[in-house]
Amino acid sequence: MKTIKFLMMAATLMTAVSFTACSDDDDAADPVSNMERYQRAVDSTVKNQKKHDKAILLVAFGSTWQQAYDAFDNTVEEYQAEFPDYDVYLSFSSAICINRAAAGENTDKRSFYEPKYWLEAFGRVQYSEIIVQSMQVIPGEEFSRVVNAMKDFGNNSNGDLDDEYLSQMTLKLGMPLMYTEDDATTLATALDENLRAYANQGAMLLMGHGNPDEYDTYKANVRYTQLETALQDINPNYFVGTVDMADNFKVQVHNRMVEADITAGKVFCAPLMSIAGDHAHNDMAGDDDEWEADMATQTEDEAEDVSWKKYFEHLGYTIEEDPYYTDEGADALVKGLLEYDNIRRIYIQHTQEAEVVDYYHSMYPEE
Repeated sequence: MKTIKFLMMAATLMTAVSFTACSDDDDAADPVSNMERYQRAVDSTVKNQKKHDKAILLVAFGSTWQQAYDAFDNTVEEYQAEFPDYDVYLSFSSAICINRAAAGENTDKRSFYEPKYWLEAFGRVQYSEIIVQSMQVIPGEEFSRVVNAMKDFGNNSNGDLDDEYLSQMTLKLGMPLMYTEDDATTLATALDENLRAYANQGAMLLMGHGNPDEYDTYKANVRYTQLETALQDINPNYFVGTVDMADNFKVQVHNRMVEADITAGKVFCAPLMSIAGDHAHNDMAGDDDEWEADMATQTEDEAEDVSWKKYFEHLGYTIEEDPYYTDEGADALVKGLLEYDNIRRIYIQHTQEAEVVDYYHSMYPEE
């Protein structure tokens, strides 16, 4: 498991590492910077794949798991079918995920790029309309990166796009899954359709990501609390916790369960993230188990190296393996939100309702 401090250190290190999508020989022969190399790759993709005058860019945090790649690929295909007049592309915002995907961690090597490269390429071929759809669950730190990339594009940060084009093109933003409290209620209904069989048997725990307080952009962590309230209006066996939101870790989830007099019985866990990656497979359903006798009364930092599954097992709850991994090897509860048809539809609806944003500022303000 990784603390936020470790992730920040890792991010710093990874951004200093050369991107591995190109061969060493190519790097030695080509004196251009990695940034220019990435832009060339994205420019080539857009030029070769451009079929329409409008584009949709799906922006996810990223992953290095094949299960996640399959979910992303299926989502792109569904978007292509739903928006036949648009070209659809996928972007990762995480430098760590981009580098590790290029290195082939967990699966075959794949090349992903940050939103800024895609938006620049869109501007170079002059799409008349661009919709950027945030694939985040809440409008937190990662969503702010999406917004900032759009602002830089609208302000022509590289200084090489046509100013008249930027003043006339349409730029839209599709909001995250739980952008508003009403969205949390909508998601609760969709989740219950998928998970009610488990909630009817015992405690159904959902593990989101969340942001530490210092990164809680737009105060978005409240959506997890609102989601739990909406879910408990449907069935009191639902609980929502996170891996990074203060006072809403698995320790606090257990405390709320005890307050609700749920001190024994079956416990089921599912990720509340767009895809099932490291957090879902390791932090939630993994076998990390550095358990100590007094762990039940310790803080999250002290209980960090025990997965949710093992933590609740040690507390006396019944954890059944079958719901997590079926006989065919396909994940059941270890499933990202994009693997549910009804939740993909919510994202699509947000794209359909994308809001026009005006980030354009003329390079020549005197005009």
